[in-house]
Amino acid sequence: MRPYNEKISIYNGMASTIAMNFSNNFFPIFAITILSASNYQVGLISSLPPLMALLMTIPAAIMLNRAAAHKRLVAMSILLARVMFLPIVVLIYLPSESMQAWAFLVIIALMSIPNTLANIGWQTLISGMISESRRGAFFSDRNRLLTMVGLVSTLIIGIVMKDASDNATAYQILFTIAFGIGLLEVYLLMKHDEAPAHIDGAVVKKKLMDWSIFKHSGYVSFLIAALFFNFAWQMAWGIFNIYHIRIAGATVFWISMFSVGNMLMQILTFPLWKKWAEQRSNVRVFVWAAIGMASTPFLTVLSTNLYYLTVVQTISGFFLSGVVLLLFNLLLEQSPEASRTYCITTYNVLLAFMAFLAPQVGICLLNSWGAETAMYISSGLRLLSAAIFFAVYLRYGRVPKALM
Repeated sequence: MRPYNEKISIYNGMASTIAMNFSNNFFPIFAITILSASNYQVGLISSLPPLMALLMTIPAAIMLNRAAAHKRLVAMSILLARVMFLPIVVLIYLPSESMQAWAFLVIIALMSIPNTLANIGWQTLISGMISESRRGAFFSDRNRLLTMVGLVSTLIIGIVMKDASDNATAYQILFTIAFGIGLLEVYLLMKHDEAPAHIDGAVVKKKLMDWSIFKHSGYVSFLIAALFFNFAWQMAWGIFNIYHIRIAGATVFWISMFSVGNMLMQILTFPLWKKWAEQRSNVRVFVWAAIGMASTPFLTVLSTNLYYLTVVQTISGFFLSGVVLLLFNLLLEQSPEASRTYCITTYNVLLAFMAFLAPQVGICLLNSWGAETAMYISSGLRLLSAAIFFAVYLRYGRVPKALM
């Protein structure tokens, strides 16, 4: 019998997945086909959210650390972020495409402010609701179910919008539906049961920062390895969008098929990664996931055939499921329980910096040396990140956590 908070978290995650699949997944193609965005502007779609996250993470951490309960704060942040879909619906009425593209980027940036608070708050909220003994099974099940919902919703979009890649009205309807699903997401988040932290009946007042987290060598080593991996991983995001849409000529239908194949593979393989992690440890298995992720950019630029690219994206879903499942588990595993909120916050601040920098580096490589060379460099750096995680495994992976 699944505990109540686990069930409601899954329902909330399903609503969130649908809202994101009806919006964020199609932002790049919307920008390119409807707003005539440049390569630089397409790169900013990936870079602006982490830049805003970098600026907002510390204020968000202050709010979360001083709050006795997080649920309402997170819910209001999600609501504000989903409301931002509505300005996107009407921006096509601005007088010029240049103005439309830049207005779109401004909205993306503003949307990232409440999203930052929501993301950090959710991580903190859920880590306190799910016991350590149940995390592996819960996140595996949750990720698998959410991916199933994402697959179905993306498939529906791909079929319905098959011939509407350049139809502005179709995108307006899509983003309006995303807003409606976002309201359901907020309602379901508010249904969680959260107990405020108390000591002898008094609400705990937390300090702004706990620098002692950097005395935990296991956490610091994980932090370095994870940041480098995320840089190598995210560097190619903007290049993928441009390669798929501008070079390979992918439409909304094909973008949806890429996602459907990827998510279908994730659904099938989440249990495998969970099983392997339980048998061999999270960090050791993550090494293999990172090695697999290194193959995707290299394989992508071998052909512009859309059927081939669908196969490549499907294969990448096998390794992505391992990354999605294991990276957050590793963060929680290597974060001392007494200062977990500070560990999560610090991770998100540094991750936001990497996530801002990486796509810009990728676009610079694309403009300077072309898509193929940029993708090869990304594959090489992803492979190096696997080696760094292997070094972490050799140092800490076989050591009981209590000794770190």
